[in-house]
Order: sequence, then structure tokens, then C-alpha cells
Amino acid sequence: MAAATKSSGDASTHVLPPPLEWAQRKDKVWITVTLENCRDPKHELKGNTFYFRGKGGTDNTDHEVTLELYGDIDPEIFFTLIKKDQNASYWPRLTKESKKFHFIKTDFNRWRDEDDSDQEEKEDFNLDEMMNSMGGLNGGADFGAAEEEQDSDDEDLPDLQ
Repeated sequence: MAAATKSSGDASTHVLPPPLEWAQRKDKVWITVTLENCRDPKHELKGNTFYFRGKGGTDNTDHEVTLELYGDIDPEIFFTLIKKDQNASYWPRLTKESKKFHFIKTDFNRWRDEDDSDQEEKEDFNLDEMMNSMGGLNGGADFGAAEEEQDSDDEDLPDLQ
């Protein structure tokens, strides 16, 4: 990863990398730039390199990052990065470098482990809809007001001493 430095006259300032999240499937990689109030974002994707620059965040400062990705991607698709070898195993990390970058986080909303089912989950997964179809929580079964049923095993048990 190349850190960016801006110089204005004699003073030089370090440009921060933007916060990132990433997730993957066997054939795809997602990178989400989570920079609030981002203005003038610029991005570029070549071979196995991801570049981003934008101004934003709570301090409204410049952010820039260039990452050498772990493997090659198909640059024709940006938002979902297609791995060049779609039968490849899962990447152990997003970048070639094995060091941990503080600004890259795992996107657990999209993450799925390598040994999970290959069947893609619906992108519009809705927990309320699932619970309703199972008869629970939203107008389905009322667990709090159910009458207590006696189990035949509970009849006339002796008190514990």
C-alpha cells in the first residue's frame, strides 16, 4: 500500500486512507468505502490494484489509498470485483501485504465463509418477513400470553429436600 503525501510549499501533510470494508465469495470481492459526506470521489481499478481518493469524513479531509489486491480481478466490473480465477480458493486477506491495515474492516453483512453453502442468499433478506412466515413475533404466535400447559411428566412430582 502506498501512503499518499501532499506537499504545499515547505509543509507536507499526510493524506489519510479512507475507512474500508470488504467481503468475498468464491468468485467475487466487495470493497465498500465508508467515508461519510464524501465529495469528488475518484476511483480506479487495474489488474490487481484498487485506488480511491475523496474528501470527507468528520474532519472533511482528503483521503487516498492505493491497494495491491491479493489476486487479479476483472476491471470491467467495479462494485463487485470478479476474481480472475473464479475457481480459486478464498483469499486469506484482501491485500498482498500480510500486515493488518487499521482502516480495512470485514463487511460482515456480506461475508460468508468458504465452507458455507454455495447457494446465494437473497439480497433483500428480511427478518420480519421470515418470522411472519414462521408464525412468530409480528402478529403470529404470542409466546408471552400462552396458557401454561401441563406436561404429563410434571404430574405430582415430590418436593426436593
